[in-house]
Amino acid sequence: MKELVFLLEEESAKAMLESLLPRILDAGIKPRLLAFEGKQDLEKQMVKRMKGYLNPHARFIVMRDQDAAPDCRAVKEALSARCAEAGRQGVAMVRIACHELESFYLADLAAVESGLGITGLAKHQSTAKFRSPDALQKPSNELLTLTKQRYQKVSGSRAIGHHLNAGNERSSSFKNLIAGIKRMELELLALHSQSTRLSKDNSQVAG
Repeated sequence: MKELVFLLEEESAKAMLESLLPRILDAGIKPRLLAFEGKQDLEKQMVKRMKGYLNPHARFIVMRDQDAAPDCRAVKEALSARCAEAGRQGVAMVRIACHELESFYLADLAAVESGLGITGLAKHQSTAKFRSPDALQKPSNELLTLTKQRYQKVSGSRAIGHHLNAGNERSSSFKNLIAGIKRMELELLALHSQSTRLSKDNSQVAG
């Protein structure tokens, strides 16, 4: 089975990906989204969950927010060490949302406008803070202000995810997430193609 497994900090990330992934993944790849109860729960459980995962061909993407951590690279290295501890270092990658998941949404205000049904948001995209939203310390607060409290983390993430432009590069962390998904997708497709070819060759030899 061509399976791409996401280990996520919270339900809002799961809701966003449930809407986004069907639009960008090959139809033959099955995404599985595992949401934890915050970053501490993710870090506590991820080694056990990855180590015990039954599909030997699965690929893994671990994603969490940077939040107030001073260095997202240190966060990434710590999570990557846990992937290695689980024996999955060759088939797992870590992606960090700088500083919060809402950075992705502020980078694509047209998607927020369409998803939440609020007119006039996209015109703010040209302002300095929305051209590079990864630099914002509390993008969730910015989004609440911009939408006049209409944004709710889980339902809003699901609605906006239907409209996010996967080619949007205003948020470097979103760009890196999409690039990681595409890389894992190619690995899974190549693995399946190789397996199919070997099965065919073996059947010909047996015949």
